Amino acid sequence: MTDLAASLSPGLLADVQATGALGFGDVHVAQKVSFLYSETDQRVQLALALAVRALREGSTCVELDQVEAARFETDAEAFAQIPAGTWPEASAWRAAVEASGLVRVGADGPGDRPLRLVDGRLYLERYWQEETTVAAELTARRGAPTPPPTPEAVSAAARGLLDGDDTDQAAAAIVPLYAGVSVIAGGPGTGKTYTLARLLGMLVRTAAQPLSIALAAPTGKAAVRMDESMAKALASMPPELAGTLGGLRASTIHRLLGWVPDSNTRFRHHRGNPLPYDVVVVDEASMVSVTLMARLLEALRPTARLVLVGDPNQLAPVEAGAVLADIVEAPTATVPGLADGLDALGLRATPGPVAVLRHNHRSGAVISDFADAILAGDSAGVLALATAGSDGLTFTESADLSALRERVTTQGATIIAAARAGQAEAALTGLERHRLLCAHRRGPYGVAAWSRRVEDWLLTAIPDFDPTAQWYPGRPVLVTQNTADLGLFNGDTGVVVARGSSLRAVFGRGGRTQDVSPYLLDSVQTIHAMTVHKAQGSQFGEVSLILPDVDSPLLTRELLYTAITRAERRVHLIGSLASLQQAVQNRARRASGLLARL
Repeated sequence: MTDLAASLSPGLLADVQATGALGFGDVHVAQKVSFLYSETDQRVQLALALAVRALREGSTCVELDQVEAARFETDAEAFAQIPAGTWPEASAWRAAVEASGLVRVGADGPGDRPLRLVDGRLYLERYWQEETTVAAELTARRGAPTPPPTPEAVSAAARGLLDGDDTDQAAAAIVPLYAGVSVIAGGPGTGKTYTLARLLGMLVRTAAQPLSIALAAPTGKAAVRMDESMAKALASMPPELAGTLGGLRASTIHRLLGWVPDSNTRFRHHRGNPLPYDVVVVDEASMVSVTLMARLLEALRPTARLVLVGDPNQLAPVEAGAVLADIVEAPTATVPGLADGLDALGLRATPGPVAVLRHNHRSGAVISDFADAILAGDSAGVLALATAGSDGLTFTESADLSALRERVTTQGATIIAAARAGQAEAALTGLERHRLLCAHRRGPYGVAAWSRRVEDWLLTAIPDFDPTAQWYPGRPVLVTQNTADLGLFNGDTGVVVARGSSLRAVFGRGGRTQDVSPYLLDSVQTIHAMTVHKAQGSQFGEVSLILPDVDSPLLTRELLYTAITRAERRVHLIGSLASLQQAVQNRARRASGLLARL
C-alpha cells in the first residue's frame, strides 16, 4: 500500500498533515478533487482538507478565519503543535479560495463546484445544499398549515386534558396548533413525553377530521423508549384519547422515510412522494443530523405538522449539524394566532414555535441545580456544588477510587447473584441502578481501560467470578448494531442470565423482558463502563463520571451536562477540579450557518 504521507508534495498541506491535525482521508480527498479541477494552490487544498475534516467534527462547514482559535473535538493537541506562521495569512488565504475554480462564492449560483464560500464559511457543496433545504423548509412552515382553532375551541379541548399541568407543559401543548414546525425542549425529567401526549390530544380534539400521526426517533433504541414513555403518559389521559393514541408505534426516521438499501441519503418518501401523515413527531431530535432533517422536511406534505422533541443542551449528533440547538437558539419568530390561543388558557408564554420545559419532576434538586449551573457556565457555582458534600452529588479525586470500587463491586455482585439464580428482572434492575460513564472510548480515561479495571475488582471481590468465558451469568452487554430480526437495536443494554442449563440474554422493554440466545448476538460488548454518547436517552439511579484530563478535547459543557442528567438520584464525579472547571468553560462548538439563516 502506498504511504500517503510519503506521496505528498512538500509544502503547506504536507506540513499540516505531518502534525496529525489532518487525517489521511482529509488529505486524500483534497488531493483527488484538486487534481480533477487542476487546482495547484496548496492554500486552497488545505481549505478543502479542513472542510472535509469539519464533517468529522460534526460541523457543516469550516470558518477559515477561526481555524487557529477553534477548539476541535479531536486532534486538539496536534493543532496546538502547528508552528506559528504555518497557517496562511487570512486575507490572502480568503482571496486564493475565492479565486479558485473549486469554489462557488456566495449563496446564489448553481451547485456545479465542489465547494461553496458564503460569509466566510467554506462548505462542501452537498452540505450547503442540505443546510439550505433545512433553512428554507423551516422558514416556510412557520405558520399553521391549516386554519388554526379558535380560542373557544382551544379552551374546550383543554378541559380534562391540561387541567393542573404546569404552565410550561400547558403552553407547549398549544404551540403545534398554530405552527407547522414546533419544538418541545427540555432536560430529563421535565415531562417531554407527558407533554407530547397532551399536545397530540389537543391536536386530535381540535382537528376537523381524524388525524394520521407518525411517531419517530433517530435510533431503534430511542424508538422503543418512545413507545414505553408514551404508554406511561397515556395511562393518565382521558379514555377516548388514550384509546385513539394508544395504537401509535414509533419507528426510526429511516424506516419512516422508507430506507433504500445501500444508500444513506435516498428514501422512498421525498418531495415527489410525500409521507401520508398529518402530524409527524420526532423524539430525541437533538440526535438528528442536518442531512436527515433535510430529507424529513422534504418528505412532509405541505399541510403536515412536524413536532420536534428533545434536549438541545445534550451532545449533538455524531454526524454533521446540530439542527435542534440551532432552531432553539434562533431569534423568536412570532407564530400567528398563538398569543390568542395562550390567552384562552390564561398562559403568558413566549408566542414562538419553541416551548421550553424548565421544571424537573424527576431528578433530585441538587442534580437540577448542578445542571443549571453547568448550562449557565457558572464555574464557581459548579465547583461549590460539587464540593459541598451533598448526598446527591459527590466529587472524588482520581487517586481515591475506594468509593467507586465499592459501588461497582456491590452492583456487580448483585447482578451476578440474580443472573445465576435466573432472576432476570432483578438482574436488569441491578444493571440500571448505577452506570459508570467515560468521555473517551480508548486511552487511560476510556471505556476499554475502565471496563478492564472493573473486571479486575470483581475478580478480587467474587472468588468464583470468571470473565474469560464468552458468555456467563451476570455479563452486562451493550448491543452495538441493529438486529431487527431479533428486535434489538444499537444501544440496547441487557444481562446474560441462567435458565436451567442454558443461558439467555435478557433486555428490558418497559415493564416486560425480552430474551434471546446470546449465541445469536454478533455485535455486543461488555458494559462495565460506557461512553456518555452511548448513554444518551437513558436514565440510571446513579451515575459515576470519569472526568478526563484537563487537556481532553472531549471535555465540554455539553458532555458534562449530558452525563450528569442521566442520573435520577446521585451523581459521582471522579477526576480533578481543574478538569471540572475546564468542562464548564468549554462549549462543543460546531460550525454552521443554519442559525444565521433562521
